[in-house]
Amino acid sequence: MKSSVRRSTVHIAVTALFTALIAVSAFVTIPLPGGVPVTLQTLAVALTGYCLGVKRAVPALLAYILLGAAGAPVFSGFQSGPAVLVGKTGGFFVGFVFLVVACALGSKCGNKVLQIAVGLLGLLLCHLTGVLWFAHLTGTGVWASAAAASLPFLLKDTVCVVVSMFLSLRLRRALKTVVGF
Repeated sequence: MKSSVRRSTVHIAVTALFTALIAVSAFVTIPLPGGVPVTLQTLAVALTGYCLGVKRAVPALLAYILLGAAGAPVFSGFQSGPAVLVGKTGGFFVGFVFLVVACALGSKCGNKVLQIAVGLLGLLLCHLTGVLWFAHLTGTGVWASAAAASLPFLLKDTVCVVVSMFLSLRLRRALKTVVGF
């Protein structure tokens, strides 16, 4: 019984740590004129998926979103509240769910190229969701919205997914060694 309680405690602590990582990644912000800032959230969300798997990565991401919705200043630019979730960048929060799930599923593939490909598929779904929401809110066309909200970030986000997959290989090993995760 004690080992299962310890294991549960470790899993909760590691999940909370990744929730905090996503929040901290939003603080590194470079605002852009289109209203969608450059952040490191894509790196943190992809790393969360690759490291934790679906069962723990989705709750870590949802905890981050709920913290921000409840008023904790964890969104980019130290923003918070439901208005952020339904604002111009709101579609990307939904898209992060696709990204974290894809990376988590990709982590189960033995082949690194396949792990990256599945993660990049999640990234494309994330961007598509963000662009469609941005287009809906701003009343601009999909292509104009993609030019404003997605294309400037696509290369950086692609690199973030690839880097997070390679970081996760070491981080998963370290978590297993240090805390038996």
